[in-house]
Amino acid sequence: MSVKRALFISGLTIISIISIIIIFTTWYTVDESEQAVVITFGQATETVTDSGLHFKLPWPIQKVEVLSKETYSLQFGYETTKDGEIITKDSETKMITGDENIVLTDLVVQYKISDPVKYLFHSDDPKQLLHHATSSAIRSIIGSSTIDEALTDGRAEIENQTRDLLVSVTEKYDIGVTILAVKLQDVELPNKEVRAAFTAVTDARETKNTKINEAKKYENQKLSEAQGEKDAIISRAEAEKIARIQQAQGDVAVFNKLYNEYVRNPQVTRQRLVLETLEEVLPGAKIYIMNDKGETLKYLPLQPQQTAGEDGKKSGNEGSGKKQ
Repeated sequence: MSVKRALFISGLTIISIISIIIIFTTWYTVDESEQAVVITFGQATETVTDSGLHFKLPWPIQKVEVLSKETYSLQFGYETTKDGEIITKDSETKMITGDENIVLTDLVVQYKISDPVKYLFHSDDPKQLLHHATSSAIRSIIGSSTIDEALTDGRAEIENQTRDLLVSVTEKYDIGVTILAVKLQDVELPNKEVRAAFTAVTDARETKNTKINEAKKYENQKLSEAQGEKDAIISRAEAEKIARIQQAQGDVAVFNKLYNEYVRNPQVTRQRLVLETLEEVLPGAKIYIMNDKGETLKYLPLQPQQTAGEDGKKSGNEGSGKKQ
């Protein structure tokens, strides 16, 4: 083979290789859940967030780093293998509380890549940096909390404080991530006896809360019953008030009518009132009136006829008289 032919074959091979590189490195695809950064000679020149097929200059002029838009989870204190096995890391989880007790704490940090350029270029290993920041934040918060808060009702506050502190640290590092949430997985004591004691304390606290809730329920029930009785008494009093007012108004109306009759005929009205009062005070009594001559007159109305005994005799009217 001549030198000329060898050079031709070598040149053709190089051109073929370059063509293959150009063909396979001038396009890329971005999924809906992804974002990409176009890097030109080692410098980020474009951020692509639109999904679909895109083109660029061939390698090594330009290359593309594709990152996910979805939520990432950073596991602190443990690791989950591909087989689903959980491996604990005691060196990470062991911490000292503010009252000088030891607890084992592991958590999950959820975050998103908010700025892919900063994520790629502001740190050699942003995941490792976020891991260290998480360790610093959780140890700081646990170190300022009591063991009772860490094990019982203070966990939500610890999560919030850790998240706020971690947000401030990541903003200071400016690594292009946004912290979404911090969730404690387990906070426990390294000693079984101490764990059992704190479990008993937790159960006692729950029993206390249950009793308090039951007492409040009983209190509300009794208050409702008392309020109902109060409303009923007030309603009866209002009804009695209205009845008495109406009765008083009726008595006033009767009195006014009697007064008008008295004004027109005082003597007759006076005698009538006396006789009606006697009938009311002495029901069933027979009333007689003495006239000026000393004779006794029967007061009207006349008594009904009385039926005699077994002899069948009927007695007539005992007599009649007129009111003087």
